[in-house]
Amino acid sequence: MKKSEKNHKQNLYQIKIKGHLDSNWAGWFDGFQVNTEENGHTLLTGEVADQAALHGLLRKVRNSGMTLLSVNQINLPEAAETKNLKIKKRKGEELK
Repeated sequence: MKKSEKNHKQNLYQIKIKGHLDSNWAGWFDGFQVNTEENGHTLLTGEVADQAALHGLLRKVRNSGMTLLSVNQINLPEAAETKNLKIKKRKGEELK
């Protein structure tokens, strides 16, 4: 495994928020994929450049008054299994 691939995996996160958000929020969350769950929650999935960027996203959640339920660092196989998400690399390639 190349070092860049390892770093790519380490920067993939899922953020769970109480309530449903529509896909228009993806731009506000720096391109994270927005998926609603049947249980009434929203799952945001995407890459962050570093811990500072992650904290910036979490600050947006807090400042908007949304209820944060969980933050999980995930690996690519887990992301692909979660609602068959297609996570895009920065170069535009899709990972399945």
